[in-house]
Amino acid sequence: MGQHVSRNDFEWVYTEEPHASRRKLILEKYPQIKKLFGYDPNFKWVVTGMVTVQLLSMFVVKDLSYPVLFLMAYCFGGVINHSLMLAIHEISHNLAFGHARPMANRLFGFFANLPLIIPVSISFKKYHLEHHRYQGDEKLDTDLPTYLEAKLFCTTFGKFVWLMLQPFFYSFRPLATYPKKPTYLEFVNLSVQLVFDCIVWYFFGGKILVYFIVGSLMAMGVHPVAGHFISEHYMYKKGFETYSYYGPLNLITFNVGYHNEHHDFPAVPGSRLPEVKRIAGEFYDNLPQHNSWVSVLYDFVMDPDIGPYARMKRKHRGLD
Repeated sequence: MGQHVSRNDFEWVYTEEPHASRRKLILEKYPQIKKLFGYDPNFKWVVTGMVTVQLLSMFVVKDLSYPVLFLMAYCFGGVINHSLMLAIHEISHNLAFGHARPMANRLFGFFANLPLIIPVSISFKKYHLEHHRYQGDEKLDTDLPTYLEAKLFCTTFGKFVWLMLQPFFYSFRPLATYPKKPTYLEFVNLSVQLVFDCIVWYFFGGKILVYFIVGSLMAMGVHPVAGHFISEHYMYKKGFETYSYYGPLNLITFNVGYHNEHHDFPAVPGSRLPEVKRIAGEFYDNLPQHNSWVSVLYDFVMDPDIGPYARMKRKHRGLD
């Protein structure tokens, strides 16, 4: 990957993030990319199929022993739930039904959220869009690890533990660093989810809830599909804060690996991001990129020059 960051602290930068300027250059040269904007009409059917598979799996899981259940959760159920989390990511950008139908996107987010057991759809949108608008902002970008995380989990073993606990940091970090008042739709999300969870508990038992929750947690920790959490913005080469991955796991993660392309054009659905790369390849081909999420996780743990601190960070300048 090239020169690594050799320090145990964040990299402070005083320039704007590069995505807006690259977006402008690309659209000047390739205005046809605007035709890729908008929602993917097939997306809702793919997500519906995944939720249906999870619901049907309950009839199998309820009779499994716990060792087999955990294995199935890691290899199957957790992978689908992780994909549903990335579907919620797409939905947060109104890519299920388009910007003209925001409520349809929110309601569909409730549906995609069901197998995750914990309501996240609305809360994720509330913070994620600011990650795009204020990337690297020390206050507003809650994707950035805290100083406490960076200092406590900087050894090889510490980084491994941090990866295992990543679902908890990812979920609770915003509440600690940038708390926001709950919205009406968050309470609706919670209510819908609780009704679903109670129905599952009543008809199938608590083992199903364990299967869904444990699968989600494992697939967000030390798991191949969780490599995207690290590959997206952790600085494997000095001076570059966003990285793309073009490997096969994009097929089950809505092309989230095309991350430079996504930040440049968040209005393009994941299914069309490879077309952005194809059209404007000269803007992306020479950027540092990853070809294995497993290697990303291995290097993150084993390389002493990479850790939770290997991020570009910007001083908070207030809301626009």
